[in-house]
Parts: sequence; C-alpha cells; structure tokens
Amino acid sequence: MNSPETHYAKSGDVAIAYQAFGEGPVDLAWIPHLAHHVELNWENPMVARFLRRLASIVRVLVFDKRGTGMSDRVASSETLEERMDDIRAVMDAVGSERAVISGLGDGGPLSVLFAATYPERTAGLVLVHSWPRSFRNPALPWLPTRAERERQNGRWRDGSLAMSTRSSRASDELRRAPPRMR
Repeated sequence: MNSPETHYAKSGDVAIAYQAFGEGPVDLAWIPHLAHHVELNWENPMVARFLRRLASIVRVLVFDKRGTGMSDRVASSETLEERMDDIRAVMDAVGSERAVISGLGDGGPLSVLFAATYPERTAGLVLVHSWPRSFRNPALPWLPTRAERERQNGRWRDGSLAMSTRSSRASDELRRAPPRMR
C-alpha cells in the first residue's frame, strides 16, 4: 500500500489534515501521541508497518491534531473539547457513523472525552500508553513531577532527547522481524 491521499476536514475555522485507508468492516479512528504528521508516517518503516497492519482489518482514520503536522496552526491554546471535536469532524468528512476510538499517549484523553460526549458514535475505546494526568500526585506516584516533565519537554524541543533515544542495530533488527502470533 502506498501513502494514502491526504484530505482536510473543517473543525470550526481549523482545517484538519487526515487520511482514511483500509477496507475493513469497522472504522478505527487512530488518535496519535504528541506531534504527528500524516504524510511522514509513511516514511517511518515501523509506523507504516503498524498502519498497514491496522488497515488489513479495519478502515483507519488518522489525522494531524490541530497545530501539528499538516493541520492548520492555531494561535491560541485550544480547549480539550475543541481538540476532541476534530475527531467528529474527520468522521463526518469520511461518512463514518461509528468508529472504535483509539488514543495513543496524549491522544487518550481526547479519545475518552469523545467516547463520553458521543457514545452513539463510539463502537469501542482503546487506550494505548495513555494516562489520566501528566504529573505526579498521591494517587499516581510513579508519574514524573512537573519539573521533570518540563525538563523532558525541553529536551524534546532542543533535540537532545531524540538523539538519546536512537535505536540500536539490535532493536532495528527486531523491528524488521515479522511479528509472532501468540
């Protein structure tokens, strides 16, 4: 499968870049983590393989969150509700009445809010590496402190974290290996 065509859905005044691909009987709205780029996904072998495998069983709806990738930049900080409604805009654009909503990382809260706001349009909810909050508190003592999270975000911005997380040759080999069925 080649890179699917990128389209745009209107969510209020913001254009949301999205792709829809796959022929499965179920729609799956994939809400990615952090910054995302629908077209650059296909240049990352691990991500492209993941998306192709999803597309073998479902129709995948993937989009760049507002302010990221090919979606419109935003001047101010949008509310969670405005960002969540981008999911609805993409579903409407492709004619999807119901979808399994799947959020990765910070896509989880958007997914949960969508499922609670539009239960009639939610066929299921899947959260992957998501969390209810970003900072440590008494109920979640394993999360980073605000200061630790800010340091990590700074390292993402200056590129040093990306440099420190480059994969080894061994992990590259594992990524190329076919998956094992269990």
